[in-house]
Amino acid sequence: MDSISTKEAALRTAFWQHVNSFPEGHKIKNCLQCGTCTGSCPVSYAMDRTPRDIVALFRAGMLEEILHSRAIWICASCYACTVRCPVGIRVTDTLYALKRLAMEHEIFPKDFPVNVLAKSFTDNVKRYGRNYEMGLGIRYYLRANPMQLVKSTGFGLKMMSRGRLGIVPKPVKQIDDVRAIIDRAEKTGDS
Repeated sequence: MDSISTKEAALRTAFWQHVNSFPEGHKIKNCLQCGTCTGSCPVSYAMDRTPRDIVALFRAGMLEEILHSRAIWICASCYACTVRCPVGIRVTDTLYALKRLAMEHEIFPKDFPVNVLAKSFTDNVKRYGRNYEMGLGIRYYLRANPMQLVKSTGFGLKMMSRGRLGIVPKPVKQIDDVRAIIDRAEKTGDS
């Protein structure tokens, strides 16, 4: 068997640091490849790699390939996979660890700008203390796909006419408290 690359070794070290941050993270080594996680997942049909595939790829030394997949970003965070795993693997938490790793190393799936969406969402919450949907949509599409913004205009106008999409953002009263929470979370994530 070939040895893993230096980059893969560095990714694995960083991955284990994340996995060791939650209880029983090490159980990923005990996967039976039974497929219960994939069978329990309500969004596995939309994934390019199923939860079972992700564990198999990890065991095969292909962590970078996992990070280039869309699957970790599609996870609905319902924890059905975790609850039903016969070995007790915390699949959802493992997928979150992979997301954090992808963000740290800026490894994202091609043509799937979820990192842009995440950044736009966080910026919105930091600015207003809550999400501002119209601002999120505009910022996301301007960064990811400006033509889609034009195509979505009709839908946005319908939502506004029905009172489902605010035109002007309404910041929360204690915005400084929200910003302090976000700053603290960002600092915690760096350590």
